[in-house]
Amino acid sequence: MCIGMPMQVSAIEPGHAWCEGRGERRRVNTALVGTLVPGDWLLVFLGDARERIDATRAAEVNSALDLVLGAMQGADASGDAGFILPSQMTTEQLKQLSGQF
Repeated sequence: MCIGMPMQVSAIEPGHAWCEGRGERRRVNTALVGTLVPGDWLLVFLGDARERIDATRAAEVNSALDLVLGAMQGADASGDAGFILPSQMTTEQLKQLSGQF
């Protein structure tokens, strides 16, 4: 299983960016996300930026990853995920989530 990690761009190189997130710094391939500037947020899978995201989405993903990590370490997993689970969404919210405005 591959989990996307939200990372923030700190420096740019041709075809790559130095990014920081979840306690680490790494050089990321940016071929799939276009032009970036320091401060942009990316969702990174296995060293490749797959999607440009905003700070709110980065916080949501980090909250979910924190819950998963806590559960793996035996902590209570009843914390706030930082977003509404699909099972708790209205029909209209589900349509927006799936792109069916």
